[in-house]
Amino acid sequence: MIAFAHRIVRCGVAVGLQAVFLANTALAQDVLPPVVVNTPSPVAKTPVAAKPAQKTNVDSSATPKAKAKSATKPTNSPVTSASSKPPPQPAAVVPDGTRSTVSTTEVLAPPGTLVVVDDAFAPVTVATDREILAQGGATLTDTLQSRSGITGSTFAPGANRPIIRGLDSYRVRVQENGIGSHDVSTISEDHAVPIAPFAADRIEVVRGPATLRYGSGAIGGVVAAENGRIPTAVPRNGVSGEIQGGLTSLGNGYDGAFKATAGSQGVAVHADGFRNNADDYDTPLGTERNTFAESEGFGLGLSRIWADGFFGISVSRIDSLYGVPGEEAREGVDPRIDLAQQKIQARGEWRPRAMGVEAVRFWFGASDYEHDEHARHDGGAFEIASRFKNNEQEGRIEIQHVPIVTDLGELTGAAGIQVVHRRTRGTSFEGDSLLEPARTGSVAAFLFQELQTSATTRLQAALRIEQSKIDGIGLADVTDPNAPVEFDGERRFVPVSASLGVLQKLGFGTVARLSGQYVERAPDAAELFSSGIHEATGTFEIGNPFLEKERAFSIEAGLAKAQGPFRFDAAAYYTKYKGFVFRELQGVRCLEDLPSCGPAADLDDENFDLVLFQQRDATFFGAEIAAQYDVAPIWRGVWGVDGRYDFVRARFEGDENVPRIPPHRLGGGVYYRDSNWFARAGVLHAFDQNRFGAEEIATPGYSLVSAELSYTARLDATTRTTIGVRGENLADDDVLNHASFKRREEVLQPGASVRVFGSLKFN
Repeated sequence: MIAFAHRIVRCGVAVGLQAVFLANTALAQDVLPPVVVNTPSPVAKTPVAAKPAQKTNVDSSATPKAKAKSATKPTNSPVTSASSKPPPQPAAVVPDGTRSTVSTTEVLAPPGTLVVVDDAFAPVTVATDREILAQGGATLTDTLQSRSGITGSTFAPGANRPIIRGLDSYRVRVQENGIGSHDVSTISEDHAVPIAPFAADRIEVVRGPATLRYGSGAIGGVVAAENGRIPTAVPRNGVSGEIQGGLTSLGNGYDGAFKATAGSQGVAVHADGFRNNADDYDTPLGTERNTFAESEGFGLGLSRIWADGFFGISVSRIDSLYGVPGEEAREGVDPRIDLAQQKIQARGEWRPRAMGVEAVRFWFGASDYEHDEHARHDGGAFEIASRFKNNEQEGRIEIQHVPIVTDLGELTGAAGIQVVHRRTRGTSFEGDSLLEPARTGSVAAFLFQELQTSATTRLQAALRIEQSKIDGIGLADVTDPNAPVEFDGERRFVPVSASLGVLQKLGFGTVARLSGQYVERAPDAAELFSSGIHEATGTFEIGNPFLEKERAFSIEAGLAKAQGPFRFDAAAYYTKYKGFVFRELQGVRCLEDLPSCGPAADLDDENFDLVLFQQRDATFFGAEIAAQYDVAPIWRGVWGVDGRYDFVRARFEGDENVPRIPPHRLGGGVYYRDSNWFARAGVLHAFDQNRFGAEEIATPGYSLVSAELSYTARLDATTRTTIGVRGENLADDDVLNHASFKRREEVLQPGASVRVFGSLKFN
């Protein structure tokens, strides 16, 4: 910890930043397609909805007898400091009428408030920094996996990738401040996403047409972590920040973090740092060996802000070491992963408001990622079994045109270009390497247009054309394991995707939505060129260099209500895949190289299952709903109930089940909140999963009982503190995750645990 603190100091944290505070500023966020967070008041029947590109500030001090205060602070013109003492400071501005994929509003909803986004063409899930603090956990997914339609891979406490509507890995994009995570987590479930939840101000999960903005790899959805590492405004009082931390009985863990932003005369600087550590966790059957996880990291940013835009740059680093549970761990091999990533990001915005251009925006990121997979044998020292590297650069630029008045209504929109270059390698020191160096390059153009035909109706059309080139070395034919046919070359793809959508206000604050999408996805390098052992999943994976584009047609209908005491978001969807890419078990087992492969009966169970990447047509359909109702005033606040339900059904052509699909889940709870206190108790039940794929077994259901109690107080006009306690799986139920590869090894999820957390904010 001391070395970590010294590292931060050397990197410049001490440059005028004496306070450790949260960047609680109005953020000028991404523009198009439309998503606006309308944050409902917990006590007002008709809270004021946030307008696009404005800061939603729901007053958590409102009581049933007081009028709810929802303040919006327009930023469509240069904004000066709120204080009369400092000289006016230029701040980032957002043009009138713009909307965003990641919200242009800072969500300050009271704890436990269901944030409903009723201005999107598909559901958007929002997790605030308060929810991240209370949940804890080493990954972004820990905060999200109990939300409707979202689960996690739960391969290891340090590696828990999101699963959205039954889709994961290559079909779910995880990003930070608009730039991809630049890792190898899509290749294997044991690989972590190197984005720390402790640094995030919020996490948003975007589905539907909005995902076309980020790439064909986001066909299932986008998980977006947003933080203030690149400041877009000068803090109102010159400095803002937060100290936060927590202690948990889960592995006797602890975590701590700080965030700080300071600025003057149009220049803003940011610094943050974090550390978390937890030992092996307990289950109802005892301690699950090798489930420790620890990580640390920091971020530094600098921005120049003026009346018509901003330009900023940030650098960050994350280091993580975590164990992988399962049979190998129980046998003393104790596999673990030691990863590190350095990243630089830049972002800017300019609003010329001339020649038909409303705004020009850009994002850029470059990273260097590497991790070593360690194991030990016969109680000896740890040795490096394999090494993965990923070097990636990504850039995106968008031009938004001024609103155009037509006979049909007002037309708004933006066009953009995205460029990505990636070099990935997975080297094994014990057998055939999983992935020889593979290079991926893509260039894409995208267009979003929206037409406001009336005060109650809005239409959207989106188009994306992408050209991808993937160069690598793989195997074209493994019929004869002793003489496989090698493939050394490149594959080119031109995915084309489009969407249409309509939003219709129905009255009483209710909005209906309907959208249709046709999406094409280029295969990933690992799907094409894998050719070696994968110890974490116990497989010997062979890619298919002749895979075609994966095609999907999807239709979705939804209904949402963001205002009033009753708030909800419901959706139903149907997706038909043509050429769904998956890993197919071959009934063959291998040692460390391909010539050793033979019938499963000829080799013992301690070796690797041979899998080939194949394509089959598949159908996914499902539904998800989240609702919350403020029942009545009580004491100094309000009490209410909430509920959620989700399911996904996935079948291959021929009615065979797609493997690792989450079960039906139903949950609910009761809560109380006032200006200081928040309390909630609830249960989430997962039903038995009896619809399982080939080589799978049924998974029993479980019930997760949780409870939370917290207290928030304002120390003065600019400072507030929060302390709380949260319990998870309080019934100490046996939890097996059907969507996890570790289900086969009977790796239980954590048992009962209690977390104590707190934060101190200043702005």
